Amino acid sequence: MDGVTKDTAMALPGGAALPPEAPLAMPTQSLRERPSWRGRLPSSPANIGLRRAVVILPAIALTFYGAYEMGRVLDIERPTVLAVIMMVLFLPLFAWIALSFTSSLAGFFSLLVGGERRLGIDPRQPMPIPQSRTALLLPCYNEDPVRSMAGLEAVHLSLVEAGIRDRFDLYVLSDTTDPDVWIAEERQFLEMRRRYPEAGGLYYRRRPKNTARKAGNIADWVERWGGLYEQFLILDADSVMAADTLARMVDAMERHPDVGLIQTLPVIVNGHSLLARMQQFAGRVYGPLIAHGIAWWHGAEGNYWGHNAMIRTRAFAEQAGLPELRGRKPFGGHILSHDFVEAALMRRGGWAMHMVPTLTGSYEESPPSLIDLALRDRRWCQGNLQHMAVLPAKGLHWVSRTHLLTGIGSYITAPMWLLFLLAGMLISLQVRLFPPTYFPEGPALFPRWPSIDPVRAMWVFGGTMGLLLAPKLLAWFAAMLRGPERRGCGGVIRSFISVLMETIIAGLIAPVSMLTQSGHVFSILLGRDGGWQAQRRDDGSIPFRQVLHLYWFHTTFGIAMAVASWFVSPALAAWTAPVAIGLALSILLVMLTGARGPGVGLRRLGFLRIPEETAPPQILQTSRSVLEARRAEAPAEPPCAVRALREDPALASAHLAMLPPPRRPRVDPIDGRLLAARLRAEEAETLAEALDGMPKADKAVLLTDERGVNRLLSLPR
Repeated sequence: MDGVTKDTAMALPGGAALPPEAPLAMPTQSLRERPSWRGRLPSSPANIGLRRAVVILPAIALTFYGAYEMGRVLDIERPTVLAVIMMVLFLPLFAWIALSFTSSLAGFFSLLVGGERRLGIDPRQPMPIPQSRTALLLPCYNEDPVRSMAGLEAVHLSLVEAGIRDRFDLYVLSDTTDPDVWIAEERQFLEMRRRYPEAGGLYYRRRPKNTARKAGNIADWVERWGGLYEQFLILDADSVMAADTLARMVDAMERHPDVGLIQTLPVIVNGHSLLARMQQFAGRVYGPLIAHGIAWWHGAEGNYWGHNAMIRTRAFAEQAGLPELRGRKPFGGHILSHDFVEAALMRRGGWAMHMVPTLTGSYEESPPSLIDLALRDRRWCQGNLQHMAVLPAKGLHWVSRTHLLTGIGSYITAPMWLLFLLAGMLISLQVRLFPPTYFPEGPALFPRWPSIDPVRAMWVFGGTMGLLLAPKLLAWFAAMLRGPERRGCGGVIRSFISVLMETIIAGLIAPVSMLTQSGHVFSILLGRDGGWQAQRRDDGSIPFRQVLHLYWFHTTFGIAMAVASWFVSPALAAWTAPVAIGLALSILLVMLTGARGPGVGLRRLGFLRIPEETAPPQILQTSRSVLEARRAEAPAEPPCAVRALREDPALASAHLAMLPPPRRPRVDPIDGRLLAARLRAEEAETLAEALDGMPKADKAVLLTDERGVNRLLSLPR
């Protein structure tokens, strides 16, 4: 194939790949300077102080009572080192559980009255027509292009059907590093443009270097095109949103100028493996209660989950420029879990952050296996632990600091539970190997009997479990009061069995996750950076050898715990049995929960079902039909990038037309790689010689260069 140039490139279908730039400054924020803004936000609930007192004061009371009872169990008045350790660990762990319980109670009562119509958003009213323009952003990082673009196409069709497509522009913001996936993204983008030539407002941009990862990807868009839009919304590669939901969010933004962000409650859908179906059932049944609770007392100081949230562009640009943290990775460098920090900084700057769980039409998917969940959690763990450097930032609202603490605690509690469990075993072992001194030295009227109270310990354990499980039962009860949800979850009996099933399996999985997350925390504390891996979305099946390699330690640890507990006493073995059994069966649990068969089988029997399966909303039906159609048209795997360009001259011309213009002078370190790759291509006599053994990074950088692309296209095979 003869080379092509930008001067002779065929016109892109639908016009230029990007609109003219409208830069918007996004200054980096300081964590050490206190902002000047003070005051109450107009959109904040009038009684927010009372709401917070209703949730927090009972949580504090429960914590004090739990600490008192645990102190009596451990005889803390005559402390030992291990007893003090257990008490120090118990206090924050129980406080965490107590606050979650009281927040869930608030959510339960909010659900009973039909939920709060925050910001005047009422899904029962006719859909409003947005007056301003909004950008929908789809960041991609080595994702399946067919899948991600199918979701964006479903959103496009929903907007067309609602008659408001002209109020929204769609952007694909690629940070993809795999050259084969990159060219496949371009192909899917061009094909979507050809399918809808009249739509307009569909753009594609790839960054040659993914500085600051997703946060940098969004910041680059804000700084180049943010001036065109009043607000924007970020879609994940596995998320879709209905036009009605988008229109109501934009309308709320237009009516409340102090609002900087509106976060929806995405419903997890399309789960096939047992783990994915458990997560989507738990999210659908328990999620609304939790979300209504935190929305009720967080008020205008809500949080941001990184996607499916409407963001005011000016507020984001003014306040959400993330600083680079001091020090080396994993704690220093670019902030990985950027969303919590962006929300905290925006609230610090005087913008309201609202969660609106009454909004429907917001959907996402979940990892299909425990291994995929662990890979995602490793990145999230590192990002949340980085928040320890953000916590002391000046001017943050105390609720924003609570969000940051919650993110840290969601991972740091895993090693705390592990240490608490080990300390309890050591206390029992101490009693077994070192009999207590009944008669202390010196005169004494009475012997000093050991005072660990097993009966009271059982009551403390039962009370703790009650606080953990009660929100699930309350959430199930609230769901059963609403006819569509009751029928959608399989009815009262099937849904209750599903709750029991999810609780039991989740209880067995919990110690496996505890040990995995503890390993993540210790790895990060040792200075190991977890990197950033693309996430699987569909299949959760894992080869047995890989599962054995990753989870043999969990199994060995569980068996050792069971043997050690039995050696100390059968009673201790009974207490630790739930943890030991879950760990000992970890390999089986990973294989079982990641498999598609058990999940699909339970669905056919009517268990772990959600309303979005029994009566799918239109946006989900459209998303599935589009995905099936696009998969039928596309190859199973992205073809070799160079081969795809050689076989499709129109794609090659469009690829060259979409390349960013070269910068002069060039000072980026990537240039050295480009020069080496270009030299190799120019010295090669055949394409096979040029590409054989070439790293993907070299191939990707060569495809960013017009001269390099033309050389590859001109070489004989």
